[in-house]
Amino acid sequence: MKILFIGDIYGKTGRDTLKRQLPLLRQRYLPDWVIANGENVTAGNGLSERHARFLKDCGVDIVTTGNHIFSRIDWLELLQKHPYVLRPHNMVAETSVGTGCRVFHGQNSSLCVINLAGRVFMEASTCPFASFDRLIREVPAGVPVVVDFHAEATSEKQAFFWYLNGRVAAVVSTHTHVQTSDERILPGGKTAVITDIGMTGALNGIIGVDRDTVVGRFLTGYSEKFLCATGTGKIEGVVVEVGGEGFASGIERFRVVEGD
Repeated sequence: MKILFIGDIYGKTGRDTLKRQLPLLRQRYLPDWVIANGENVTAGNGLSERHARFLKDCGVDIVTTGNHIFSRIDWLELLQKHPYVLRPHNMVAETSVGTGCRVFHGQNSSLCVINLAGRVFMEASTCPFASFDRLIREVPAGVPVVVDFHAEATSEKQAFFWYLNGRVAAVVSTHTHVQTSDERILPGGKTAVITDIGMTGALNGIIGVDRDTVVGRFLTGYSEKFLCATGTGKIEGVVVEVGGEGFASGIERFRVVEGD
């Protein structure tokens, strides 16, 4: 099984880049599943129903998110209507709408995707380690598990990797929008990991945002409204290969800059 996981899609530039590049990535890698983080798809802050459908129309099978999924007032309706959209399971009450753990069934394979958030430099949430321990008990035996760990601190991300080593096929981290080069399969566990898979959006912005706005915020201490950066687009992520035993047999990082 091949899983194509696309980094945080930021605003219109990210959407346009995804629409152009995903068909080419599908041809290149022939994935069984395409997962994308969509918490910044709508104006860089949240995910609307219209854009959730857009992602599906582009060829994304499963949408993970992060803390910004709760930025829009319609997030409850979104999660009720679109079961392929997950939320960080540990950021709201267990009884809340939506979930961060779901088993998806395709024509030739099944896959469980878990979406959790870190706690260091992030909004309040319950312990992701304990949340994972509860969620994994619900996953049917033999179904491969991939985790999107949406977190800020690299130390927390790597501690989470080692905690899950040998228990899941892959743990890929999102949130910082800066792709790291540390992809590997951890020793002994057959679990593929990467500290951040990067982003899909403007190459010459700052994590997807218009750079003048961000520079101005550092200079003045306050910020104008964040606007999506325009111009050359890029798409980043990883491809994880999963063997018959449900663990990773390979991980490859990709980065496509339009016009290169």
